[in-house]
Amino acid sequence: MKGKKMDVKRIFLNLNLVLFLFILAGCFSSNPRDIKAFAKPSQVLVTSDKYILQPPDEIEIHCLKVAELNLQKQRIRPDGKVNFEAIGEIEVAGKTPGEVGEILKQKAQKLYALTGDSPIDVRIAVYASQHYYVMGEVESPGPRVYTGRDTVLFALTAANPTVLAWKERIQIIRPSGDKNVKPKIFEVNFDKMIAHGDASKDVLLQEGDVIYVPPTILAALGEKIEELVRPIGRVFSTAYYMQRSGGSGGGGF
Repeated sequence: MKGKKMDVKRIFLNLNLVLFLFILAGCFSSNPRDIKAFAKPSQVLVTSDKYILQPPDEIEIHCLKVAELNLQKQRIRPDGKVNFEAIGEIEVAGKTPGEVGEILKQKAQKLYALTGDSPIDVRIAVYASQHYYVMGEVESPGPRVYTGRDTVLFALTAANPTVLAWKERIQIIRPSGDKNVKPKIFEVNFDKMIAHGDASKDVLLQEGDVIYVPPTILAALGEKIEELVRPIGRVFSTAYYMQRSGGSGGGGF
């Protein structure tokens, strides 16, 4: 009878394991063709001129002919504006550095003698408003500041996948704000990328992209077992300490 009970338990555990692996495999929604939504670094010329400024980005003004403006740094306020003593407030959120430079030029020309097509150069001193995200089995999870030249390889090496990471099935996700449009998701084999120099999937990330580094099957199974065992352990631990406490109290009187 004991042997039959052990066989039933073993079958039950194996079925649970198969079910767990099936569920885990179903968590991946990647489609190899979705990589077409991403651009390769060599295909896109990304410059700060196309960057859309938002709070709390920081800009720096270069204008050699106006000492009051030259090398001034301004962090964009939550209301989207910056303020200069002589020129006053200007709206910069939602504009490119070039557009901000043109606004400054028009205002400054009323007070200063400016010559040339671009007497005021606005540069981005600190990128801070846009982010992409690296989550899962990495040593440094969380948001990363987006600069426009961030690639999958750069993001992964900066986040540093752990020994529990399933490096062959890393998910690159571009979320969709439209409920009628599915997110774009494809997989990256990080080991192949590093060991063999495979840059075929080293694409440029966009603001809002997500990199998810899943756990290996064994690591995921271990996490699930820990989730099941931890509450049971707490119950026994609480009961044990209550028994000890009750026993100590009884012996003290």
